[in-house]
Amino acid sequence: MLKKLPGSTVEVDVSRPGAAAAILTPMFLTGGLMLSQVAQFTGLEPYTIQNWVKRGYLSPPQNKRYSRKQLCRILIINMLRDTLQLDKICSLLSYINGHLDEESDDIIADDQLYFFIAELTARLETHEMRGVGDLDALCSQVLQGYQEPYAGAHDRVRLVLKIVVTAYIASSFKQRAELLLRQLET
Repeated sequence: MLKKLPGSTVEVDVSRPGAAAAILTPMFLTGGLMLSQVAQFTGLEPYTIQNWVKRGYLSPPQNKRYSRKQLCRILIINMLRDTLQLDKICSLLSYINGHLDEESDDIIADDQLYFFIAELTARLETHEMRGVGDLDALCSQVLQGYQEPYAGAHDRVRLVLKIVVTAYIASSFKQRAELLLRQLET
């Protein structure tokens, strides 16, 4: 089943485990992406990405190249901005990663977090959610390999994943409602 990677313009087979990593890993073999490549991959205007750097939502590119972690941070923000305000998204990311413009205080790398998010959203396509308990179970399954740097980090990451997935579901419903509304207009 083809579906867009969360926060991107790229379609992948979401039924394939590790689809996000399979797409992103080769892209960074040459050392990073230029702003124009990040903009094309995300569908964002370059000035939006530059503004996020200026506002401290992510660290500046090194030698005008964005790393995989930076791209993943951009993808996470992009996927959430349809349902959450930017300041709420930043608070959410700060909850697990402290200062957003540095990585030394992170309890999970942005690329690892994004891969967990991509895995969860892919599982939503094949798993019928009956309630909050199902979301808890999915988050726990995806986080099985996560090594927490200190006690309690696992719970913080799981909570953030539940919030992100809930916002993703809300965004999907919003898009569906808008599609149905367009049908009324025709």
